[in-house]
Amino acid sequence: MDLPRTPSFRLDGRRALVTGAGRGIGLALAVALAEAGAEVTLAARTASEIEDAAAAIRAAGHKADSAVLDVSDTGAVAAFFTGRPAFHVLINNAGTNRPKPLWDVSEADYDAVLDLNLKAAFFVAQACVKAMLAAGIRGSLIHIGSQMGHVGGPNRSLYCASKWAMEGMNKAFALDLAPHGIRSNTIAPTFIETPLTKPFFEDEAFRASVLAKIKLGRIGSVEDLMGAALFLASDASALVTGTSIVVDGGWTAD
Repeated sequence: MDLPRTPSFRLDGRRALVTGAGRGIGLALAVALAEAGAEVTLAARTASEIEDAAAAIRAAGHKADSAVLDVSDTGAVAAFFTGRPAFHVLINNAGTNRPKPLWDVSEADYDAVLDLNLKAAFFVAQACVKAMLAAGIRGSLIHIGSQMGHVGGPNRSLYCASKWAMEGMNKAFALDLAPHGIRSNTIAPTFIETPLTKPFFEDEAFRASVLAKIKLGRIGSVEDLMGAALFLASDASALVTGTSIVVDGGWTAD
């Protein structure tokens, strides 16, 4: 009997780019791809963070380099993708949040959140795709969204706007790119404890309100996202495009 063969989760011979990769979620996802055999480029604005992170990945026996890149600078993004081999995998991870009630939101707040979370993600993906198309690469785009791209939340009007928009953008990307063998998906996490979010969880009332909605009873860790990223980057998800993997402990099921 010829048994079915499990598709490979390996990424040997593939090049991957992770934005916002100096720490937290971005670093964890870069590690996941590198451990699976990809040659990973870690991009962020802070040189020291990504250089140290790439060095640590190499010290663990994997392939990684670093690139200083401000993804909100469309000119710098275009230049970054010029004159280098195209990537097989993109993880659009750079993002920000300015939580406040809608009546306190300023135009500067709006521009900061929407420009990084949506505009930068769009033009990074566009530049990456142009290079992939020119090279004839069939690959995978992975955008880090949020459970707040599927539900609403208090003090999250800007963040929700950007992440809901990312979900729609992702679906349209998937339709444009399907004829070229390039897939596009999002990962939508719940609250994840990182160096950036840890101070918020020191507020016991806030922590309790979050835990009340995460049905599995704990705040997420960056490790909870690594498997989802590896799945979407690899041949194991060859028929998956235009959708979202919601890693939320049951938050949106209620």
